[in-house]
Amino acid sequence: MRCPFCGYSDTRVLDSRPTVEGNAIRRRRECGGCIKRFTTYEKVDELPLVVVKKDGRREHFDRKKLLAGMTKACQKRPVPTEKLETVVDDIERELRNTMDTEIKSHYIGELVMEQLRKIDEVAYVRFASVYREFRDAESFMEVVANLLRNNTDSKGRGPGDHV
Repeated sequence: MRCPFCGYSDTRVLDSRPTVEGNAIRRRRECGGCIKRFTTYEKVDELPLVVVKKDGRREHFDRKKLLAGMTKACQKRPVPTEKLETVVDDIERELRNTMDTEIKSHYIGELVMEQLRKIDEVAYVRFASVYREFRDAESFMEVVANLLRNNTDSKGRGPGDHV
């Protein structure tokens, strides 16, 4: 590692520790030439993810954009921001684990809907209404009916049964 002050190539590591996020190593170094200290960060070099949109356009994956869409769906709902950030982390990890550098936006949308369905049904329906581009009330009602049907099936009760 070259010293950023004098360019000398012999530096020594004084201290190493993981960053708070845990995705990099922070190293405190000292130059053997000018004795000045500086900090470096060592991070895994990840391949950029490219999102292929419905119309064929390509853009870099933006986790902030994903979080913003989920936050909008959860507006005025009892869903903590930390929970949404965790979900975005999980989705990004899943996308990177596919080992594909190009991901279809449809796949990302399905992952988001799957997670929102578990977190908050209203947020799920809100997101689905934008994502699926409902053309009429019937399309909207189909998603709600499907949600209700799945909830009934998973709880082992019928629509008129009470707990």
